[in-house]
Amino acid sequence: MREASTELLVELDAASNVTDLLLEQQAANPTHALYRRKGPNGWMDVTAQKFLQAVNALAKGLIAGGLEPGDTVAVMSATSYEWTLVDFAIWFAGGVTVPIYETSSPSQVEWILHDAGVRRVFAEDRAKVRLVTDVLAGSALLRDRLVNVVRMDFDGEAPDLASLAAAGTGVTDAELERHRSRAGLDDVASLVYTSGTTGNPKGCEITHGNFALVAKNIVAFLPELLLQDQARTLMFLPLAHVLARAVQVVCLTAGATLGHTPGPAQLLEDLATFRPTFLLVVPRIFEKVRATAAHKATVAGKARLFNAASATAIEYSQEEDRRSRGGGSGPGLLCRIRHGIFDRLLYPRLRQAFGGHVGYTVSGASALAPEDAHFFRGAGIPVLEGYGLTETTAPCTANTPSLTRVGSVGIPIPGTTVRVADDGEILVKGIGVFRGYHANQAANAEAFVDGFFRTGDLGELDPQGFLTITGRKKDLLVTAGGKNIAPGPLEERIRAHQLVAHAVVVGDGKPFVSALVTLDPEGLDNWRSEQGLPALAMQDAVKDAQVAAAIQEAVDHANQLVSKAESIRKFTVLDAQFTVESGHLTPSLKLKRSAVVHDYETEIARLYA
Repeated sequence: MREASTELLVELDAASNVTDLLLEQQAANPTHALYRRKGPNGWMDVTAQKFLQAVNALAKGLIAGGLEPGDTVAVMSATSYEWTLVDFAIWFAGGVTVPIYETSSPSQVEWILHDAGVRRVFAEDRAKVRLVTDVLAGSALLRDRLVNVVRMDFDGEAPDLASLAAAGTGVTDAELERHRSRAGLDDVASLVYTSGTTGNPKGCEITHGNFALVAKNIVAFLPELLLQDQARTLMFLPLAHVLARAVQVVCLTAGATLGHTPGPAQLLEDLATFRPTFLLVVPRIFEKVRATAAHKATVAGKARLFNAASATAIEYSQEEDRRSRGGGSGPGLLCRIRHGIFDRLLYPRLRQAFGGHVGYTVSGASALAPEDAHFFRGAGIPVLEGYGLTETTAPCTANTPSLTRVGSVGIPIPGTTVRVADDGEILVKGIGVFRGYHANQAANAEAFVDGFFRTGDLGELDPQGFLTITGRKKDLLVTAGGKNIAPGPLEERIRAHQLVAHAVVVGDGKPFVSALVTLDPEGLDNWRSEQGLPALAMQDAVKDAQVAAAIQEAVDHANQLVSKAESIRKFTVLDAQFTVESGHLTPSLKLKRSAVVHDYETEIARLYA
């Protein structure tokens, strides 16, 4: 058993709560732009004073409508400024925010509204309002409950948010302050429901202390990102995800300007105009940016040049990594010369894809392939990978600019202890660990051991305290021959191929290991073009011999990571896409392995026929 910890850097008054962070910012610099909203004429600043006024007005409207401290209020919307505004208004009114993913099914919405005891729902637009009202009308669980639904968008109609604020004009400042200051650090600020693949989602009780202490200590832990002059970032992850909410509170605490974009489809366009100085990114975005850059170079007849630049970036970063570990002197002279040339010719174009001003990126939500991390770091876009779960209020470990090990997820954040049990499971205790699962004592009894939260992930700690994730405990495959196999590294390497969208390694209880593969539509078109081949429909591509041969090369490359007994012997290419809507990806784009295995059991059976 190994253990690593980092001492708490910032403590808070137990009687304070997350709303005090906004009051601190307003008092320190009321004219500072805490947020930027995208309008028809571009991005518009929202100062701390203006934001606080809007929060107070909405909070008074909630109080006038009968909200009492501790009441739960749901929010179902894409990422937006309005989401943030409503979140803080709920907190100022003394309420508990219950996020609902905009992609949630009616049955998931029904369960969350029931389990959390919600009586008010903020819904993004007409479609979301209709979904919620239909759920309320048709649910036996909710039929006798009076639930008020407030629409959040504007669409040319009388805005519900403005009407809500107007209804609170009779609420005094003293009454608002009574509600705002009621909660302390130990009180619940949000019920965040896990996107579980089996059974009903569990509500994680995230406290004011979880949000506020994590925010204060992350700012002290990562000043290079958060405290630089004019620090700003663009949020595209769903705010129903705890990582996005935690980062949002971190930005508020640091005074970093935050913008919102509703999802990955709009991200690249908005990056060019918002020009963030740091960015939270999921691995799939890194993969797509790199693949797109490689394709553009190929089309322009510069594939060899791009490959050389890519190899140099990776070599440069790897040598820097060896030096940081005490195992080398850094990049050699020839590597530095090549790197300097490419840093003038090619790397700036890659940096421009992130807006041209990004000093650091933070990768979270799922594992990033080390080669991608080295590639972007070597090209001047340092990647700081971290690790966390909903139950840890997202970050519990992170790499920092001065303490980075590529391939690891960093060291414990301040106020956190990470332990690796004898069976390899990662255990966490500290400021971000949630209070427990809402109304679920059985789950709580199973989730904790000796005061530590059992993450279900497998990992290793090195002597310097850097954590490396080696797999998911429940994802381990045990073949019929008794061989234990972690599918993650194999899947990551297959997914690195231009043609591949997702790879799922299977073989639990089977005589050998196999894989399910889905094709990336854009990658398929680009690959066919580069090969001088005509375009091919997806239903034909999954049966194409040349595509199969290319996937086999990717599988062979992945098999170099493991022994022959652990290698992938067979694979099948599916005529399908794994998406959030299909139920095979979480909203943060992580694979729902059990859902894939369940839905494609026939295809898996054919592999072993």
